[in-house]
Amino acid sequence: MTIDHLSEDQVAATRARRISFMGLLEIESNPLTDEDVAMFEMFERERWPHERCRQYILDHVGDRSQTVAE
Repeated sequence: MTIDHLSEDQVAATRARRISFMGLLEIESNPLTDEDVAMFEMFERERWPHERCRQYILDHVGDRSQTVAE
């Protein structure tokens, strides 16, 4: 069974994990870009399930790697 949208509780947990993760990235001097933060906020706002987020990221990483290679 595929989940269409996350529940409000799931979104809150996802947001809490993201904020914690962002803190760890800051400590390692490797913060998310504004574009990355906006993307994750979109996932939360749209309540996308994790599988859909993962596919979106994979699709866009492929786009970025082709741009860099050119």
